[in-house]
Amino acid sequence: MYDRLTALLDAGGARYRIIEHAPEGRTEEVSALRGNAVAAAAKCLVVMVKLDKKTSRYYLAVVPGDTRVDLAAIKALAGGTYVSFASTEKAETLAGSVSGTILPFSFHPDLTLLADPALFKHPELYFNAARLDRSFALNTEDYTRLADPRVEPIAAA
Repeated sequence: MYDRLTALLDAGGARYRIIEHAPEGRTEEVSALRGNAVAAAAKCLVVMVKLDKKTSRYYLAVVPGDTRVDLAAIKALAGGTYVSFASTEKAETLAGSVSGTILPFSFHPDLTLLADPALFKHPELYFNAARLDRSFALNTEDYTRLADPRVEPIAAA
């Protein structure tokens, strides 16, 4: 996934930097290693919403690092009957990387990308690069253009 994202960013003329650091996947700790404000970190979590007894949809929720994902907001957006975080195995399968390194991009047709509008207050977004020891600092405008997320208020304090 690291190579796939780098190729996408390069092909799209994105402005980004790669930051190498000690292996870490927790938002607050890795933000300290990278030297960015926690609010500028893109926290990425996979959420499962049941639409009925037999149908589930998956969402990649991207929120500022100093907030939580508002599960009820995602449930309401999806018109679901139940919401929870996806199992680690399902999240890693859909995202293509291990927990703690999930990118704020969806490359899987069954994973809908949602981003909270508060993310776009910062000139750069910081996130692990599908690996624990490397991160991207990506220009926010380039993120919006290349990832094309559905922007919805999905963060809670």
